[in-house]
Amino acid sequence: MARILSILVGLFFTLSLAYTFAVGAYTAATEPEAPTAEHEFHLAPKHVSFASDGPFGKFDRQQLQRGFQVYQQVCSACHSLRHVAFRDLEQLGYNDAEVKAIAAQFTVPKYDTATGEVASNPGMATDYFPPVAYGGQGSPPDLSLIAKARHGGGAYVYSLLTGYQDQPAELLKHFPDSKTPDGLYYNPYFANLNLAMPAPLVDDAVTYSDGTRATLDQEAKDVSAFLIWASEPTMDKRKQTGWPILGFLLFATILGYMSYRNIWANKKH
Repeated sequence: MARILSILVGLFFTLSLAYTFAVGAYTAATEPEAPTAEHEFHLAPKHVSFASDGPFGKFDRQQLQRGFQVYQQVCSACHSLRHVAFRDLEQLGYNDAEVKAIAAQFTVPKYDTATGEVASNPGMATDYFPPVAYGGQGSPPDLSLIAKARHGGGAYVYSLLTGYQDQPAELLKHFPDSKTPDGLYYNPYFANLNLAMPAPLVDDAVTYSDGTRATLDQEAKDVSAFLIWASEPTMDKRKQTGWPILGFLLFATILGYMSYRNIWANKKH
């Protein structure tokens, strides 16, 4: 009797869960989703092209150096780049002396195994970019993998940097409770439309060493290209290696097929 009762109780709970799931699935499928400001006004990344795009794309070293200059002079005050080593900058076209000079501008914490203390010393080429001691609220994201971590990659970064604007009147008309709070900034390319970072770039925020005019659009594109490189410094090498391998595999496939036809040509009935 107890066994029958336990089976009935289990069956009751199973049917209840199945009914609840079916009702929820039906409701989700038939009832329209309530409109939200984020859903209505969030924009997909702008269309922007980079020299590294596509299977044959290659990094533009001059652009990467300009992008690093923007990062160094503007972004590094708040955002770290902890997965990139100073010596990686040689791939941008800097020589050993220049890399050492760049590294020395940063203070890198180092653990002394003898004393157990942490000392701060000038960076060396073998060190990684140190974490940033940010004094404001929140924790700005590390940028070394941002182009991989965000949908749209470099286009997302570019769109965010160039997307700051006033809230549209239409948004406030339909969603009066969505007014950007004090201390936040409206940007339709950010997921919830408002972020704590003020617009970091303006025209002539930096003075490019190669003489390029530092417009906001140019700065945003250059630093986006640099962050694409930072997220995958070996991209050029991967592409250069990949095509010969694909060619070899194609040749081996054709050779194997021809061998198969030759060996089995007289053995089929």
